[in-house]
Amino acid sequence: MTTAITIEHVSKSFTAGGQRVTALDDVSLSIDRGEIFGIVGYSGAGKSTLLRTINALERPTAGRVVVDGVEVSALGGRALHRQRQRIGMIFQRFNLLQSRTVFQNVAYPLRVAGASKDEIVDRVDELLRFVGLSERALEHPSRLSGGQQQRVGIARALANRPDVLLSDEATSALDPQTTSEVLELLRRVNREYGVTIALVTHEMEVVRELADRVAVMQQGTVVEHGAVYDVFSRPSHPTTRRFVSSVLHHLPDAEALDRIRRVHRGRIVQIHVENRESNDPFLSRIARQHDVDYNVVYGGVSELQSRLFGTLTVELLGNDLDVDRAIAGIATSAAIIELPPSAEQATSAAEELIHA
Repeated sequence: MTTAITIEHVSKSFTAGGQRVTALDDVSLSIDRGEIFGIVGYSGAGKSTLLRTINALERPTAGRVVVDGVEVSALGGRALHRQRQRIGMIFQRFNLLQSRTVFQNVAYPLRVAGASKDEIVDRVDELLRFVGLSERALEHPSRLSGGQQQRVGIARALANRPDVLLSDEATSALDPQTTSEVLELLRRVNREYGVTIALVTHEMEVVRELADRVAVMQQGTVVEHGAVYDVFSRPSHPTTRRFVSSVLHHLPDAEALDRIRRVHRGRIVQIHVENRESNDPFLSRIARQHDVDYNVVYGGVSELQSRLFGTLTVELLGNDLDVDRAIAGIATSAAIIELPPSAEQATSAAEELIHA
């Protein structure tokens, strides 16, 4: 697999209110051809600024951006215009021309590129079929739902057959059902047209559903990046852990641990489960072997990219020696820690477990 996008030591600063602001600080990333790459961060993290350096809507103060072997950050004039035709972009608020029909919106970039009338008709018809809006071709955007408008935006972004598609918070204005439909459409764009997708979002669920790899940003820097499964199953940075916990509720917080301890008087452990090649029921097997009872009191196991992971909070009941032996046995099959009595200490220990 070759690299589609290379971001090398990119920084971006500007002056606002008389003060120097650093939006990006020495960011380096590479995005492989044909993959879906997520960039996630809270408001002000620099993620949209980074995305816009890929098509030179933002110029780096330092560093360079290379797309398909061309240093986009060094281009200007007609050369930049030609390169941008190979980079489609979709936006949070759709950015459609309200005075033009759906057909005319999708046709617009083709007309700018100098395509013939026959080429325009054929390509627009193809794309409207692809996004499921052929019957709405002569309507104006105001007659469409938000999800339909975003489909028009996707069709327009694909008009010139781009190699790369940039998505800037493209689903944040949509309801959950419509978001799922748009994500499935983007998955088809990637699969059927082979387009590399770089998407910016503050919604970790979007990354979980769509991306192959992800970078987490904070204050203009990348604090963690890697395969989505690895980042979700073993987040190492506090910001990443907060994002992951927003969509996965495997770990109890301090209040939940207090409630658990009021009801469950046994010894409390947490077991981190990752994808397993066998179906060995190790927990029940080891509990029987050591004459220990157990209750799963919190947590769960999720599937991501056809692989399982999760954390179970478990009460172990029995005499201390048998429980010690059971914990040692479980440790041969999964990462496990015993939670201390203090809820605050337990929360800290749980966070350590998932990236131990």
